[in-house]
Amino acid sequence: MAGADITITVDPALHIFVAAPNRRPDAAVGTDATSSLGHVVEALGVPLVEVGELLVDGRPARAGHVPVSGEHIEVRRLAFPQRVGGPLRFLLDIHLGTLARRLRVLGIDAAYETPDIGDAALAARSAREKRVMLSRDRGLLHRRELFAGAYVYSHEPAVQLDEIIERFQPELAPWTRCTACNGVLRPVTKEEMRDRLENGTVENYDTFAECESCGRAYWRGAHSASLDAIVEQATRNR
Repeated sequence: MAGADITITVDPALHIFVAAPNRRPDAAVGTDATSSLGHVVEALGVPLVEVGELLVDGRPARAGHVPVSGEHIEVRRLAFPQRVGGPLRFLLDIHLGTLARRLRVLGIDAAYETPDIGDAALAARSAREKRVMLSRDRGLLHRRELFAGAYVYSHEPAVQLDEIIERFQPELAPWTRCTACNGVLRPVTKEEMRDRLENGTVENYDTFAECESCGRAYWRGAHSASLDAIVEQATRNR
């Protein structure tokens, strides 16, 4: 881009994506008079999935607007809660396995790709299955074919979970999904479990479930205190 002919103010919440010189209010940025506003914002480093309202000289504008010399652009962070069309379902990349398991503990549909299948395949699955792509990979979140996406800001799984719950405010249904494969759990009787589990387990517990997809068995009491704490924290904050 040539010529510093527009000014941009980026929401401080988005400064993590932007080089220091462009974090100043009214930072001068060059355009070529053909690139869209969306392209200009992404060239600054901000994924459009993190952008809410775009203002041009104080008026709302679309990402397809082509800035002209003298305009002032304001880039605002996405407002929460974020809504997506249709059921809320997630897709997580290979680096977010712990977050995927924690979402599943809460009954949230969270597909997880391992091994790494590459950005193109992840974006295609997001579009095909209408899943919100969760990632810390900024390049992946720039891909146009994504159904929807969200940057995961924290490195810490507990904080990551808080981020996603605050941002999307999903319905919680703890202990209804398989933490291993994301399948739905169905109740099963003690008699159905008797031949599959050790006698002590069957005799000491009364409530059992089985994953409809992979057949893994679950029973209350099999969950660690840390998983119980995840559920307690998430439900208390709702």
